[in-house]
Amino acid sequence: MKKWISTAAIGTVAITAITGCSGGKEAATTPAAGAASPGATATAAAQNAKPLDMNIMLPIFKTNYPKDDGPVVTEIEKQTNTNIHLEWVPNSSYTDKFNITLASGKLPHIIYVPDVKNPSFVNAAKSGAFWEVGPYLKEFPTLSQANAIIMNNSSIDGKNYGIYRGRALGRNGINYRKDWLEAVGLQQPKTIDDFYNMLKAFKEKDPDKNGKADTYGMVLVKWTGQWASGFDTIKLWFGAPNKWGVVDGKLVPEHQTAEYLEALKFMKKLYDEKLINQDFAVFDSAKWNDPIVNNQAGVIVDVTDTAARIDDKIHAALAKEGKDKPDVHYVDNMIGVTGKNGLKALPTSGFAGMLAIPKSTVKTEDELKRVLKFLDQMNEPALTTLAGYGIEGKHYTKDGEAVVPTKDAALLESEVEGLNQMLPFIPEDRGLKVKQTPLRLQTAKIQKEAEQYIVANPAEPFISTVYSQKGQQLDNVINDARIKFIVGQTDEAGLKAAFETWKKSGGDDLVKEMNDLYAAAKK
Repeated sequence: MKKWISTAAIGTVAITAITGCSGGKEAATTPAAGAASPGATATAAAQNAKPLDMNIMLPIFKTNYPKDDGPVVTEIEKQTNTNIHLEWVPNSSYTDKFNITLASGKLPHIIYVPDVKNPSFVNAAKSGAFWEVGPYLKEFPTLSQANAIIMNNSSIDGKNYGIYRGRALGRNGINYRKDWLEAVGLQQPKTIDDFYNMLKAFKEKDPDKNGKADTYGMVLVKWTGQWASGFDTIKLWFGAPNKWGVVDGKLVPEHQTAEYLEALKFMKKLYDEKLINQDFAVFDSAKWNDPIVNNQAGVIVDVTDTAARIDDKIHAALAKEGKDKPDVHYVDNMIGVTGKNGLKALPTSGFAGMLAIPKSTVKTEDELKRVLKFLDQMNEPALTTLAGYGIEGKHYTKDGEAVVPTKDAALLESEVEGLNQMLPFIPEDRGLKVKQTPLRLQTAKIQKEAEQYIVANPAEPFISTVYSQKGQQLDNVINDARIKFIVGQTDEAGLKAAFETWKKSGGDDLVKEMNDLYAAAKK
């Protein structure tokens, strides 16, 4: 999850006169052996036009990577009438390379932007270095289906300077030990009270049947600004907003709402009754799943695809003991439980970076539309499958409608893996997929269903100069106060006093600035 407001300060030095570069190789004239047939729209490409030269800068996660003249890249070129040069950058150093490339002025036609709120990118975008693509998307079959909430989340002050790479928006929810729930004789929880009763039963009713009082309800991790904690989801059940709410037409910080305080009181109750781990404030988030796998805790409120990963680990552990039941899943998941305002779900940002198009390299609207057409075509099922899994018969076979990748890891690394980094996945991944387990199929279903229940952050697009200067200090005031409240080191009066400290430490200035941005965006 992105921070609720960018931590990035807007750069003070304007980016000027960004010069472009072009290049590439000769367009492919023959298809690769065993190549897939072009998709319906791909065959309608402007075949009589000169192939579009494109340099594309992307991250790579392996030491080997697809070459420009490889069979998959060649087939993509053929189907899109392009001439592609891939500039691969190791993922571990991509941010540094991105900033260096941006400063150098020698930009590719498409550049992957890992952090939309990166100060260098924000400054460049506001200085006119990148195309604002939002107004053009309606002209393209797949790009026009971009999700409005994700468009908002990936924008800079309401303007979209690239094509987001879509990810599940309704990804957060509840993961729980299904076998434990059955052992204590309960049904899947429907309300907040049901959820509490499940946690209580997991602590008091020996759900693992080992005769010991060695279990508790839910594992919780410390709050950080980088991603969601369980509380970020739970607070929504009580009606609290997602970072910022709108009250009487004005933006209000979440902690200034009565519902937020109600949610904190619930968390304090869980702590006091030892239904959550007592060391949550310092618990290492890298070990978040371990207590579920190790039969210590029964619930984790996190992304719902965590269920399958935990289930896999439990199966592996039981298999070593000769106790596994391969046909059952020990973990289940759900969107959430209902509060007084119904079912509410915490959204992710809905995207993983974006593909931006520099004006210095792509100089005219006509060139822009050709680049957008390429990205539009990459969303088609045939091309999504091609970039994701390669060529049927060479890189994968099919089991029904499921992909079975070759076991030749070196072949996949050198010809396929990494090409999916240029896929926007808009409106969603419609290509072929590897065979899915029942739990993973269920996860995909509930993540899609959760989209109708998500609570968006209305302040997501805004870049705050106050927050860039004082954000860490302001966050620490709230984080420290709520942890102290939950563990009993301060009372409600102390909590509210900390909220007043937040206001005097820059919070009031932040609220004013955010409301100015909010008002300007509505004009």
